[in-house]
Amino acid sequence: MVRWPIWVLIGLWLGGCGGASHQPNAASADPAEAAPEPEKSEQTAESKSGHGSHKQDHQKKEAAPLPTDCAAGSDPCMPSPAFVEALCMSTYPGVALFLFSKKTSFTRGYLTRDTEAWNASGGTTSVGKLVFDEEVLILKMRTPPKGGMVVSGMGGYDALRWDGSCVTLATEELTRKHPPAPKAAKVPFKLLDDKIREALRADEDVNKAYKTRKDECKGAETGDVSLKCVKADTKLNDAIVKFVRDGGEIPHPDRIPQPEAK
Repeated sequence: MVRWPIWVLIGLWLGGCGGASHQPNAASADPAEAAPEPEKSEQTAESKSGHGSHKQDHQKKEAAPLPTDCAAGSDPCMPSPAFVEALCMSTYPGVALFLFSKKTSFTRGYLTRDTEAWNASGGTTSVGKLVFDEEVLILKMRTPPKGGMVVSGMGGYDALRWDGSCVTLATEELTRKHPPAPKAAKVPFKLLDDKIREALRADEDVNKAYKTRKDECKGAETGDVSLKCVKADTKLNDAIVKFVRDGGEIPHPDRIPQPEAK
């Protein structure tokens, strides 16, 4: 049996302790183990920036496209009953321009006489009269119930005017025969979405009529409406209607009816 001197044993013991104290530091210095996983890193950055949640919110808020084709089985060609119900609860001037555009297939009707505007569906409508030869979009056939007494408003049509309001018309107040020069309700230019106004003013005739109206109607807000202002306002409306009828592109409106899920 070998007997080591005491000073040799002490030296070996001190060397062993010193080597062990450096091992953890060497392991933690490995960059491959210290780096985060790529998938977790991307998720963290996305959640911090809010990009992921913003994208999801945008998809949720994106409105469904407006109808352009006939509802199944409708005759004349009309939008779906659920859409019409939501549409006629308020006034949608931007939606009206879109639905009157050439991209839609819905049946047009024309007034056979002057008549008061009213909405039997219970929603808002414009004040005043519809005029002879005014163009409307047929939305709904109002069929009187079988049996019992028939009163005014039970038959006829619900229709959309160019100003975005719904009206109820008796059967004899509407024809599908196209008149030589169909008229249109006044389009409330100021109530249209910015992108729709920009699309309209991109047309040379509309923009010219807009500038003329702006010059002639400077006192309109204070009640000082001149004959020149009235004529300029009419010309602007005519230019807008012509643009739409000729196939001018109308952007999808921001504010649209939201049918209730059934």
